[in-house]
Amino acid sequence: MIIAVDGPAASGKGTLARRLAEHFGLAHLDTGLLYRAVAQRVLKAGQDPADPAAAVAAAKAVSLAELADPALRSSAVGTAASHVAAIPAVRGALVALQRGFAHGPPEGKRGAVLDGRDIGTVICPDALAKLFVTAAREVRAKRRHKELRESGLDSIYARVLQDLEGRDARDAERADAPLKAAPDAFTLDTTSLDADQAFKSALDYVLEKCRARR
Repeated sequence: MIIAVDGPAASGKGTLARRLAEHFGLAHLDTGLLYRAVAQRVLKAGQDPADPAAAVAAAKAVSLAELADPALRSSAVGTAASHVAAIPAVRGALVALQRGFAHGPPEGKRGAVLDGRDIGTVICPDALAKLFVTAAREVRAKRRHKELRESGLDSIYARVLQDLEGRDARDAERADAPLKAAPDAFTLDTTSLDADQAFKSALDYVLEKCRARR
């Protein structure tokens, strides 16, 4: 059982994916953290995240064990991650890792929930359920700003909004696996929904897909 959850930054897809994984007893992978881990490796080496050679080398060395580092959530790493994610060879280097997690989830789980930008379109086009989670950019910026402040990190709303604008453009305009909803995805706009309301809508959709498969 594979559930794909795609969408732009701060749309609520991560929270939603974690709740779906917990509800169904599935493994969860935030694939965005993979790109953040790659970016952090590049930054720590004093290299340019937009340099293909440096980014690809980091992508080939990254592991799932690195995803627990709270420093990956910083704004600087997030901005760098959007640059490395635009490099086709970086995305190619991480495909096998993501598909391996989806089709062979850890701890004997019976399936997995993956959230990211291209799960339903590239990584797992055969997923049982595909969601595309979105929200107004200003609302997403407020959410990210609040998240950063609550994590003890410095954050200025105007800068967060500007960062999201840049990341949205890079995600949508990149030549390889641009951010877009899969043709058969359920689009969930969380602009005016709280976490519980979004979860209910997503859960109803996934259960419907489960019933249809039977």
